[in-house]
Amino acid sequence: MAEIKLTRRMFLASSLAAGALRSVPVVVKAPPVKRVLTLVYDKSLGMMRAIDQVVP
Repeated sequence: MAEIKLTRRMFLASSLAAGALRSVPVVVKAPPVKRVLTLVYDKSLGMMRAIDQVVP
């Protein structure tokens, strides 16, 4: 399998796109809640990863 070079800009763009697609149906059904997205550098993966938290 070919290794894909994932830059920080590409990671942020793909994370925002995935979050937008996932949250659109939820907005219609559920009452508003605050979502906190935190980006952290994971040394074991060697790249940034997103932690998504729902705050009441």
